Formats: sequence, C-alpha cells, structure tokens
Amino acid sequence: MTGGAATQVLQGHHRPPLPSRSKLRDTLPWRGGISGAALTVVFAALPTLAFAQDTTAIPDKGDTAWMMISTVLVVAMIIPGLGLFYGGLVRAKNMLSMLMQVSTVAVIGMIAWALWGYSLTFTQGAFDGIIGGVDRLFLAGVTPDSTAATFTDGVVIPEYVFIAFQMTFAAITAALVVGGVAERMKFAAIVVFAVLWPLLSYYPIAHMVWWSGGVLFQMGALDFAGGAVVHINAGFAGLVGALFLGHRTGYKAEPLPPHSLVMTYIGAGLLWVGWFGFNAGSNLEATGGAALALLNTLLATAAAGFAWVLTEWIAKKKPSGLGLASGIVAGLVAVTPAAGLIGPMGALVLGAIASPVAVIFCSAVKHAFNYDDSLDVFGIHGVCGVIGAIGTGVFVSPALGGVGVDGYQMGAQLWTQIVAVAVAIAWSVIASAIVFTIVKFVSGLRVSREAEFEGLDISEHGERAYHS
Repeated sequence: MTGGAATQVLQGHHRPPLPSRSKLRDTLPWRGGISGAALTVVFAALPTLAFAQDTTAIPDKGDTAWMMISTVLVVAMIIPGLGLFYGGLVRAKNMLSMLMQVSTVAVIGMIAWALWGYSLTFTQGAFDGIIGGVDRLFLAGVTPDSTAATFTDGVVIPEYVFIAFQMTFAAITAALVVGGVAERMKFAAIVVFAVLWPLLSYYPIAHMVWWSGGVLFQMGALDFAGGAVVHINAGFAGLVGALFLGHRTGYKAEPLPPHSLVMTYIGAGLLWVGWFGFNAGSNLEATGGAALALLNTLLATAAAGFAWVLTEWIAKKKPSGLGLASGIVAGLVAVTPAAGLIGPMGALVLGAIASPVAVIFCSAVKHAFNYDDSLDVFGIHGVCGVIGAIGTGVFVSPALGGVGVDGYQMGAQLWTQIVAVAVAIAWSVIASAIVFTIVKFVSGLRVSREAEFEGLDISEHGERAYHS
C-alpha cells in the first residue's frame, strides 16, 4: 500500500516537497543498496501518488495488469469469500442476513471511498499527521492519465487502478467487523455503521500508517498490507461491537453451532486465493517483491493452518475442520503486515506462533471474559494482527532472513511496532465506541428477541437462504 512522496501538482495547486521518490525507493534492499539519507518508512507506503500528469513516466502495462488482477482478487475475498466464510458459521436462519450484511457494508464502503474516503486517506490535509484533505473529494482531478508511483523510480500505474485497489481494502475492513455482531444487529444499524465507521476509524488509521505525513509513517512503523490498518482496526472494532450489543440469545445456555462448515471451507479457500491479491498486490509491481509476498502468504498460512490443527488435536484429541479453516485465516492475518518484509522461514514461524495464541483467545479468553464475539473477529483478526505487526519488527531483520530497512535496529523497530499497535488499538476502540453510540441513537442496534428467535433472514429481509 502506499503513501505520498514527491512534490505534486494537482489542478494548479502546488504541494510542499516531501521526501523524494528515489530516496524512498532506495530503502528497498533488493533494489541494489540502501541510502543512508533515506527515511525509515512504512514499507507498504513507499510509493508516491503522482497526481500531476507525468510526461516522463508511462504506466507499465505488466504492473497495471497485475494490479487490476489483484483488485479483482480482493473483491472476490469479500463477495463471495467473506460472505460464505461468515455465512457458514451462523445458524441457517441467519445465512442470508450475513451475506447481506457483508455485501452491503462492502458496497457502501466502495461508494464512500470514491466520494470522500480516497481523498481523506491519500492526500495532504490540514491535520496531516492524522487525516488527509479534500483535494480528491469525488475523485476531483483524476483522469485516465493520472498516475501513482510504485516502488521503482519512474515506474507508475494509473491512478484509477490505485484508487480501485485501495477501495477494496476499505471495503473489506468494515465488512470484517460484522462478524463480531452477527445474528443480532439490525440491518438499518449495519447501514449507518458502514457510513460512519470508515470516517472515524479506517481513513484516519490508514492515513497515519500509509501516508508520508502520517504520524505512524513518520515514526517508521512497518505495515506492508494492513496488519494495523485492516486487522487490528477491524478486530478491535468487532470486540467493541460485541460488547455494545451483548450476548446472542441462548449464548452459553444452548449450542449455537455453524450451520454449514462446507460454506465456511469454501469461503476460507476464496479468502486465501484472494489474499494473494491483497498481500502481493500491495507491492504495486509484478516484481520480486510481489513474489516474496506471495510465497510468504502461502507459507505463513500453511503453517498457521497446521498449527491450529495440532493445537486442537493435543487439547481436544480431535482436530476439526472449523479449526483448519480458522487457522488458515489466522495465518493470512498474521502475515499481512509482514508479507513483503520478512523471509520465508520467518513467515513459517509467524504463522506457527499466531494460531495457538488465537486458539486461546477464541476459547479460554472469550469464555473467561464472557463476551460474545460471534465469529471470533477479535480472536483472529485483532489478536493475529497484533502478533503479525509486532513480529514484523523482529523478522524483518536481515539476520533472520528479512529484507531489512534503512538504519534497522531490532530493539528500536520493535518498540516502534508496539507503539503503532497501541495507537491503532486505542484509535479503533475509541472511534468504534463513538460510532456504535451514534448508531444506537439513530437506528437502535439490536433486533427484538422475537426477530432474533425467528432469524434475521425472515425478520430483516423477508426471505430465506434455504427452502428445504
């Protein structure tokens, strides 16, 4: 993912000079050396948006094609991937409502991104450390000739492609949150949430991490594809939502089993395939950096899936299909902030660490603290996002097979990662609490007990997913 860098011109407005593209590029070890003058940067934020019409750089057709494919892959992660994954985990009477909630949040997120989200995330603002500006509201000034820079100096992609790719990230982040409030939140409340939450939580955190003037970017926090921006953000928002809505009726008193692990398994497969666009696409070029991210996405996910199976096998004597699917997602989450930064062996270790910890949070911790995070959004996305973000600071070390960053010192980088994680958690929790409070006032949060008993498919949408 990217941030801004060079002096930019937008419809005649001159922007202040920021660190040059070449300096940012030089921080990449595989580019042939590290510039001592370069910033320690958020790796995925290195490319700059070239808002002006660049007469010297023509979009690379291969990179452009790769980014268009990556964008489509991330869309498939949401619709139908996430919808099926979540839908299989709820009871049959709520299957359609889960598909509706995931898809509706995503499409609202896409619309909002084009109207104001892109501008608030990826332009310079008056409070540039926290949030962007208004120069790109309604995509003003974007043309087919507008370009966004990549990791290589002089190599660009169309800005429209960059906008579309980033749009999918905003869409899936908000959609992830609904798993924490599954089977009991009003559809009207979901719609209000989908409009407000990105404004207060996603856009600011993305700007802080991925824009060159962002406070976490300036600190040197590393987040290749969204460990903090996407997963910590969504995971803790899901926990806040679960606390606001309270338990599902019958929670702990009666079984609330998944109605179709087959659907969940298919969804997990689509998520894994789509995640290659999510992680490898964040390199913005079809180069060795994308190849590294792709390989790490394979290895961390495989390690996490098997680690979850082993953990259940040891603890419960029987490994479960749900456990394997959950482990796959846990690995995908954990490797997201590290995908293009760490070596393959580091990815294996990161995945193997993430799953057992997630198992504990999805079972013992949830039981001990008595919260109903319905589909374990916090236990998987929040927890594994934290593990991945902090682990990135360790495994990026060249001594451990990582690609390294300019001026790297493990202790200092680890502290920076911890601070970035703390900021992301605090911002997400506070912003989400504000949003759920507003939603409660505007539309109410929870369906009636009768509607919950009947199922949200009928009570909220007047139709069923199944008729036999």
